[in-house]
Amino acid sequence: MTIRILIADDHRVVSEGLSMFISAEKDMEVVACAPDGRAAVRVAAKLTPDIILMDHLMPGLNGIEATGIIRARLPETRVIVLSMYSDPIHVCRALQAGASGYVVKRSAGREVTQAIRTVCSGHRYLSKPLVDAVIDRYLHGGEDPLDRLSSRERQVLQMMAEGNSVADIATNLALSPKTVETYRARMMQKLAIRDLANLVRFAIQRGIAALD
Repeated sequence: MTIRILIADDHRVVSEGLSMFISAEKDMEVVACAPDGRAAVRVAAKLTPDIILMDHLMPGLNGIEATGIIRARLPETRVIVLSMYSDPIHVCRALQAGASGYVVKRSAGREVTQAIRTVCSGHRYLSKPLVDAVIDRYLHGGEDPLDRLSSRERQVLQMMAEGNSVADIATNLALSPKTVETYRARMMQKLAIRDLANLVRFAIQRGIAALD
């Protein structure tokens, strides 16, 4: 059986490199590449791949939020998140969103095919250094402030952190400007953050949006 794979990454060089690496495997086929989270959702719905290699940080809709949407709509499609973050908070968020695997980007070339086969066999896959840290976080608990926000609030937060205006966010998410402002006020209240600058800083620190 050929494993059908969708690659979602906003860096073309990364997508092309992964495609070449995967195409060398006789039992794997890259069926498409998507440049961002929203495109990944659309393409996944159309092609129903077996596996999605999902970049963590992408503009507009990051990989974690895209993973949650895809898994809700396509429960048979498995997602492996590729990320530059190796701390347990981000790993746990990916798993909670429905990801079956999490690979740190610096070791992706060596691990990606192993991760794909592991996930296809019905198991989870985590890059080796992550396992103990994730287990320790689960054992000792600790709230992630992002859990206080809804998926829609996190999407609005990401777009704000990326410098989009209220009007642009409203247009992209098919909301009214007043609704976007309500989301912003609600997020500040839930997170006990008083101004937009600190809200943006929080988003970047928690891996909702990239610094650049």
